[in-house]
Amino acid sequence: MGKLNICVIGVGGVGGYFGGKLAHTSSSNSDSPSNLFFIARGKHLEVIKKNGLILKSPESGSMTCKPRLTMERISDLPEIDVFLICVKGYDLMDVATSLRDRIKENTVMIAPLNGADIQERLRSKIKTGIILPTCAYLSSYVEEPGVVVHIGNPGRMIFGRDPDHPDHIPHEIFRLFEKASIIYEWQDDANPAIWEKYLFIASLGLISTRYNRTLGEILEEPPLKEEVIAIMNEIYSIALKKNIRLPDGIIDLSLKKAGMFPRNTQTSLQRDVHQKKGESELELFGGTIIHLGKKLDIPTPMTQKIYQEIERVHINRGVPY
Repeated sequence: MGKLNICVIGVGGVGGYFGGKLAHTSSSNSDSPSNLFFIARGKHLEVIKKNGLILKSPESGSMTCKPRLTMERISDLPEIDVFLICVKGYDLMDVATSLRDRIKENTVMIAPLNGADIQERLRSKIKTGIILPTCAYLSSYVEEPGVVVHIGNPGRMIFGRDPDHPDHIPHEIFRLFEKASIIYEWQDDANPAIWEKYLFIASLGLISTRYNRTLGEILEEPPLKEEVIAIMNEIYSIALKKNIRLPDGIIDLSLKKAGMFPRNTQTSLQRDVHQKKGESELELFGGTIIHLGKKLDIPTPMTQKIYQEIERVHINRGVPY
């Protein structure tokens, strides 16, 4: 069997960490079973093409990660066996449209984005191939063009069977991850893990953005904490209606987890909205909850209230709350 062609689309914090580790292993081992390709943009693309990607991590210090090729357009890629899709949620559907004609029956797609319904969103555009439901736990960011910094615990990826291809188990990907020292967990059904993370990040992301408060401040202010709990309960009710079993006491567990972060922690949605970046994952969080609530006849009054208030201010270019 020839080498697997793997493409990382989006070489930001998540793609730079997982893709960087894969690229470093591939380029430093002539017998590597894979070729790595990166899709990037702007100055980040230019620097990686010239020097490779620098990944700084407490796991390995600073290492240079050189994919086989880095390019801007998906259309310039050779045939790819595995796509690791690591773009922001607001770019997902454009990527799916670009990929649609390149996906064959045995092409594997892994998309460790923040949403609860990423697999379904991809499948709405891409009817062939294997899409493995995935989530990731990782703290990393782009420090400057060509440089990704990972902090805290080692990154971890949880993924599971594609409902449309339940017999497919990606043993080759397991081996590649192990060679690259990527921590992963394979589950027959990854949806509980995906929804457990979603309940945490969506509720805290929405409230932190609405009031521009840190996690510590939210937990210390009872009215804000109660609004977080209300959104968590709405998400939990949707998951229950979808027959996704979350751990007992998931809301208390999520609040305890939030309390373990540094008091001044901001969420990525909060930073994107208040830094007026123009695009954010507001729809992926609030919009998804509202849409699924209507579809499943689950009331989501708190999410609707917070979503509409953020949207109104965001559209009005940051008018103070």
